[in-house]
Amino acid sequence: MMKYLTYRNINLFLVAMTIIASVFAIVFLQNYLELEPCPLCIFQRIGLWTMGAFALLATLINPKKRPLRLVLWFGSALGTLWGLGVAARHVWLTYLPPDKVPACGPGLEYWVETLPVMQVFKEVLTGAGECAVVDWTLLGFSLPELTLALFVFLAGVLGVLFKHIIQPKD
Repeated sequence: MMKYLTYRNINLFLVAMTIIASVFAIVFLQNYLELEPCPLCIFQRIGLWTMGAFALLATLINPKKRPLRLVLWFGSALGTLWGLGVAARHVWLTYLPPDKVPACGPGLEYWVETLPVMQVFKEVLTGAGECAVVDWTLLGFSLPELTLALFVFLAGVLGVLFKHIIQPKD
C-alpha cells in the first residue's frame, strides 16, 4: 500500500479530486439541477482549480529536487487554503439569522465589469447575501458544508504530500 503513496500519485489523486469536484459542480449542480453558483461558490472553484493546476504541474514535471516540489506544494496549498477560507465564510453566512445576512449585491459579473479587482474581492468576501441561501443538501449537509469538508480533506492530503516531500521515499 505504501509503495503507491508516491509524490506523483498523490498529486495525481489531487488532480482527480479537482476533476471530480468540478464535474459534479458544473455538470450536475449547475447544468442538470440548474443551480447558479453564487460569488462565493465561484471563488471556491478558483481555489480548487488553483490547487489542481499546481498538482497537475507536479504530476507532469515530477521534480526530483525538494525545492521545486515545495514550490509546487506551496501553490497547491495556497489554492486549498483560499478555498477553505472562502468555504468557511460561506458556511458561516448560511447560519446567520435572516436579519443579519448582508444585502445581496448586483452580482459577480457586474462587479467584475465595473470595479477594480481588489474591490471585487472585498465585495464578495464581505457581502454576498445571496450566498446565505441553501439551495440543495446531501444527507442533511448544505453545499457550503460539503465544500468545506472537501477542502479540509484536500488539506489533509496536502499534509501527507508535505510529509512525503520532507521525508522522500521515491
